[in-house]
Amino acid sequence: MERVARINGSDVHYWVYREELGPTAETVLIVHGLRGTHHGLELIAAGLIGKRVVIPDLPGFGDSGPMNARHDVAGYAEVITELIGRLGGAERPLVLIGHSFGSIIASRLAALNPSLVRRLVLINPIAQSALRGPHAALAGLTAAYYRLGERLPSRAGRSLLTNRWVVLAASRAMTRTRDKQLRGFIDDNHLRHFSRFHSPSVVNQSFQASVTHTVTDYADQLAMPVLLVAGEHDEIAPLAGQRALAARLPDAELVVIADVGHLVHYETPDAAAAEIVRFLGRSDHREKLAIAEQSR
Repeated sequence: MERVARINGSDVHYWVYREELGPTAETVLIVHGLRGTHHGLELIAAGLIGKRVVIPDLPGFGDSGPMNARHDVAGYAEVITELIGRLGGAERPLVLIGHSFGSIIASRLAALNPSLVRRLVLINPIAQSALRGPHAALAGLTAAYYRLGERLPSRAGRSLLTNRWVVLAASRAMTRTRDKQLRGFIDDNHLRHFSRFHSPSVVNQSFQASVTHTVTDYADQLAMPVLLVAGEHDEIAPLAGQRALAARLPDAELVVIADVGHLVHYETPDAAAAEIVRFLGRSDHREKLAIAEQSR
């Protein structure tokens, strides 16, 4: 079911899956990554049986209009916070999931508004800056590419950023599967949805935010249970960074999915969803204390 909420100047389109479960069912909200839309996370949503799942298109992407503020981590987190409030999160904390750039947004939200988030799941989380490390030069070139896209006249900038061969190259760089049919499915989805953005300016602002912030910016404030779902061969979010992040969080679990890169949600959605369902079914110490307190 598609719905629309007017937040910070944006008509935020979001999709509710299994709405028939009603507002008392556990709600899971998923935040997509850079240049993504809700479409890319529908396979994960399909595996979260028994959960009401909400996936918005971030402002400026997909069907959602741009915000009247800068399209950065703070701006996006503010919009999702407002959306959670409208979904009843103040009365019933939900499960928040973020993929890639969405992991940074989700982490900021959870850090600043812990009462809204019962548990946090980060898929292919950005744990270290792309501007440092072995791929810093490539990240620098990509940053220049997005800046150029913004500075060119609108039509030329959009043409540069939506070039079919550039989109396919990015798709192939993030994909590790040897299954030709699956690879074709992923390429097709990127060609259909990767270029659905409002303007080159929105894309550049979002990209700059994605490489200047990480989940670790908020790690010390994430006291709730956190599940990290990492790809064994993820070059955008390397496994070493995931291990360091998990060790830093007070209540974290790291799951590594073998032979996968940065597209866990496309390559192994069933495995990822199964791990999330298992994690959500796990009771932690604080929940047990709360239940014991209520029974007195």
